[in-house]
Amino acid sequence: MELENVVHTIASTGLTRTLGDITAGAIWNQPARRVLLSYANRRINHRLEKAHDTNGRRPPGVIRDRAHILRALLHSVDRSLEQGSVSEELLKKVVRDQVNRLLGLEPNAAFERFRREHGDDDPPGFVVISPGKLCNLRCKGCYASSGNDSGKLNWEIFDRIITEARDLWGVGFVVISGGERLAYRSRDKGVLEAAAKHPDTFFLMYTNGTLIDEEMAVHMAELGNITPAISVEGWEERTDARRGKGVFQRVLRSMANLWQAGVPFGISLTATCENGEEILSDDFLDFFFEEQGAVYGWIFQYMPIGRGFTLDLLPTPEQRAWMWERTWQVIREKRYFLPDFWNLGTCSDGCISAGRKRGYLYFDWNGKVMPCVFVPYSPVNVNDLYAQGGTLNDLLKEPFFKAIRGWQDAYGYAATTPQECKNWTMPCPIRDHHADFRRILEATQPEPEDEAALQAMVDPAYYDGLIQYNEAVARLMDPIGEREYLGNGRQVPASGRAGCDS
Repeated sequence: MELENVVHTIASTGLTRTLGDITAGAIWNQPARRVLLSYANRRINHRLEKAHDTNGRRPPGVIRDRAHILRALLHSVDRSLEQGSVSEELLKKVVRDQVNRLLGLEPNAAFERFRREHGDDDPPGFVVISPGKLCNLRCKGCYASSGNDSGKLNWEIFDRIITEARDLWGVGFVVISGGERLAYRSRDKGVLEAAAKHPDTFFLMYTNGTLIDEEMAVHMAELGNITPAISVEGWEERTDARRGKGVFQRVLRSMANLWQAGVPFGISLTATCENGEEILSDDFLDFFFEEQGAVYGWIFQYMPIGRGFTLDLLPTPEQRAWMWERTWQVIREKRYFLPDFWNLGTCSDGCISAGRKRGYLYFDWNGKVMPCVFVPYSPVNVNDLYAQGGTLNDLLKEPFFKAIRGWQDAYGYAATTPQECKNWTMPCPIRDHHADFRRILEATQPEPEDEAALQAMVDPAYYDGLIQYNEAVARLMDPIGEREYLGNGRQVPASGRAGCDS
């Protein structure tokens, strides 16, 4: 009780703000930050040294990958502070929140309550919401098939999803997708109003970046709980070819506005068979991370869904093996935080969709709830769920989501020994194990999100093409998994860089 009294005394006297400001000041100060970073690197090195001595649930290679990605994250934050691309006030706000959590002043009661009520099972860790379909661009192959303003969540539903995720699951992180996220309006409210209403939630917003002017950047800095991940396809010629003439230069102006205001931002990259080497080149990455001030990047390998989907743009199996090798080289040597959600599945214990523990569910602009942004099949609509008196907890009972979570468990997530883990360089059920996904689809029969999803489901050429692709990828990636993670000692074939299939 003495410690509890001390903590509450600190809170009541406002010392948490002082402690937060002192901590933020230490991080902001370069010599002090060097000391903190050196300590963190020593801890990571210790973890790497102990990886092969572990008796834990995961293979040593998985532990190694997580250490490297954590080090890249730390150095990416350090780089952004060194560049001055994060404002001191924003840093103080973030650190104050963390001090409160570390002292237990904001215990995650919702998370603990969920565990008590569900047999020590963890709830999802975040949600992804596409509040509106409206977009000012029309990019080829967009998963959203984005168009007019007819498809959007009412503000009350959008806000309730965020509120319930916090109250029922303890979620403090929300990802906003779309449509163009900054184009969404309902009851004269949008994404920034959501961030303002939920100051204890951190928002990652994917955006084409074209609507971020100086005034909006300053507003984001004042909010202090939102970061935009801006989409680029490569250099100017390639970005403008997919997104529209002049978009690349507009993106650079938006990044300059964000940097000037002190708002941390990242880049979002769609890797196809046409641009893989370009977006992973030193020149390209250095330009955005060093010159433009990006703090992080996400790589999304092209998914054959949405408007104008085609298998022709998938990275070839040879490119995929090369991308795995090259991405880890960038993370280890350049220390850029640049996760690839497919090739780097080792960092997340595989697929994180369908409401998996610490994973997520996806809500689209029509209220349809799906396992993933890239799985356009839905068993339930959140509008109907709420109208019937349900809550987000009821979503986790849906057979479609439960079946995918069962597949995740069988693919290694529920493994209790390293030997039971599967190859998490191929973690995606719909893209890497399409036959398994189709069996789940046929058994649970969720509704296709739209006509494109229905077409993909009934097209035999689509099914056969993905099965052949899975087999070809496995011939290259399975040896990598065995050599690097599962310890069977097989040698990986030489990786190639062949272009798109003709």
